[in-house]
Amino acid sequence: MESPESPEPEPLEPYSLLDWAPVESVMVGRNEFVLARHKDDWVVRVDDRVLMSNRVYQSEIALAELAFERIDFPQRVLVGGLGLGYTLRAALDLLPIDGMVTVAELVPALVDWNRRLLNHLHDSALDDPRCEVVVGDVFELISQRKRTFDVMLLDVDNGPQALSQVKNQRLYGDGGTRACWEALVPGGVLAVWSANPNAKYVARLKRFGFEPEVVHVPARPGGYATHVLFIAQKRKA
Repeated sequence: MESPESPEPEPLEPYSLLDWAPVESVMVGRNEFVLARHKDDWVVRVDDRVLMSNRVYQSEIALAELAFERIDFPQRVLVGGLGLGYTLRAALDLLPIDGMVTVAELVPALVDWNRRLLNHLHDSALDDPRCEVVVGDVFELISQRKRTFDVMLLDVDNGPQALSQVKNQRLYGDGGTRACWEALVPGGVLAVWSANPNAKYVARLKRFGFEPEVVHVPARPGGYATHVLFIAQKRKA
């Protein structure tokens, strides 16, 4: 997701519209995803608001890198929110040859665009045999998997309060935090991308048995804007 603190992108006019997709209830009051390109710049927008861009991705890579640093032998990884594939690519680069990454993405068009038009951004990560794509709600997937994942990387909103859709609140509330805890193996790591800090979410993570850290990382190399990563390890006992 694009941070509200990031510099405003250029107006839409220089960009060429490549594709669009109606998406029910993805944003409150909005229902159309747009993929656009200007030279080497690619953006996904909703009503002229940038949701993701290939100019701002450093924190998405850090989401995977910092989570993997905290676990010795990750085998099963969940990526919630495909975006432009940067977190997935970073996870695959760190994963052993016999590991598996499950990607949960709500918007089918975004999966299609990543396969057909954006594959150069992530070196065709979706074609990696270690990658499984699930088109659907990541909350539902998490709720169905018990003690499955070594690492869970969630980037489906601008944070626990800046939601891309109203029902995502359940992912960060008591029920969602408990579901994340149950989906991880003992010692597993939950990493959540956010535009801003959130003390209430950190307190909730602690209450449900996580040991959370709040890490500020650059949004892009050399840039002044930062994003926040909640890196929370499940206690082993």
